Order: sequence, then C-alpha cells, then structure tokens
Amino acid sequence: MISFYYHPSPNPAKVALFLEESGLPYTFIPVDTRKGDQHSPAFTAINPNAKTPALVDGDVTVFDSNAMLLYLAEKTGQFLPANTLAARGQMYSWLMFVASGIGPYCGQAVHFKHFAPEPKDYAVNRYDFEAWRHWRIINARLAGQPWMLGEDYTLVDMAVWGWARVAPFVLGAQAWEELPHVKRLLDVINAHPAAQRAEALKTRHAFKAEHDDESRKILFPQNVRLAPQA
Repeated sequence: MISFYYHPSPNPAKVALFLEESGLPYTFIPVDTRKGDQHSPAFTAINPNAKTPALVDGDVTVFDSNAMLLYLAEKTGQFLPANTLAARGQMYSWLMFVASGIGPYCGQAVHFKHFAPEPKDYAVNRYDFEAWRHWRIINARLAGQPWMLGEDYTLVDMAVWGWARVAPFVLGAQAWEELPHVKRLLDVINAHPAAQRAEALKTRHAFKAEHDDESRKILFPQNVRLAPQA
C-alpha cells in the first residue's frame, strides 16, 4: 500500500490525479504545511527538503512531484507515451519544463504578488513575466493537438493540470482569455471522475486556512533575516 503525503496545493494535486486515474490503492496522509508538519522529523526522514508531496511504497521512498509521476507511471505502465526514444524524449522534455519552469515561476509569482512584503515591484514584474511566458509556451503546444504529447493523455498532462487549476490566481483574471488551449485541457481533465476525487482530497482533513503570523514564520523562515538586529 502506498503512503501518500498530501497538502492541497498544485504539486500534490497532480500526483493525487495519477493515483486516482490509475486506481492504485493508497493511504492518504495529510501534511498541514501552515502548521509546520513538513518540518517534523518523521516527514523530513521521507523528504529532506520538507516539501509536499512524497510517497512511500514498501521499501521505496520518492519525493518531488515530477519524480513521483515518473515512478508511478513506470510502476503501473500507465499514462506513458510509446516506448521509443523519440516519444520518451518528448515526455522528459515537457515534464521537466513543468518541473523547472511552470512550477517555480508560478510559485514565485504567487509569493511576490500575494505574500511578500514591500518593496516588490521588480520581483512581481520578473516572475509574472516569466510565468506568462511559460504558460504561453504550453498554450501554443496545445493549440495543434489535444494533449501535451499528441493524441494520448499522459502524466505530462497531469503535471500541467496541477498548476493550470490555479492559473487565475497566478496570472490574474485574464488568464483564460489569453490561454484558451490550456483552459480546454483543464476542463477536459476536470470532467474526469478521477480529477474530481483528487480535488476532493482537500476536504478529508481540516487543513489550516488562515495565513497568520505563525504560518508566515513557518512558510517564510527567511524573513527572520530581515528583522532589525539588536
């Protein structure tokens, strides 16, 4: 039985989608990051980076959501492209594009737009620009084909879905007007019963919703360095 360590945010969502689409049995383990659960010794023994998601599958431990998608796809043989070097090259390229581009730049755009103290104009401009640039590349990719790798639904689409769910929060209200092909992919996947079950996981635990001083200390420990020194 897989132990799946989850918080209701984009990266855990895409792994939850794979688990639900594949039908793999798993145990749901909430990690309440606004309460600091990710820093517990029990969790950092699984993921030294203290981030969700993570999974334990018997004697196998995997962290980083994109590594988890690859692991689960290889374990099940599901949601992979053809087993050719050309097809796998495309899969690795687009999956890593999400991992190194979409995720980090969207995350930083959200941080500086919604949570960072002033002054932040330069940072907001940089990360908003880069988040848009990356999403426009995805949108262009989807303009001529139904899925990221062509005609078949794969783990790459699941990776995109995880972040597409929050695109308006990242980019603003005009996101779907400018990214219609991303919206199409989002709507198609959202219609899957598996996606609806993945979304419903967030209701299985009373995750802390308040973004208060205590959660800011936990989530943004770097801010301690900004305090005046005695």
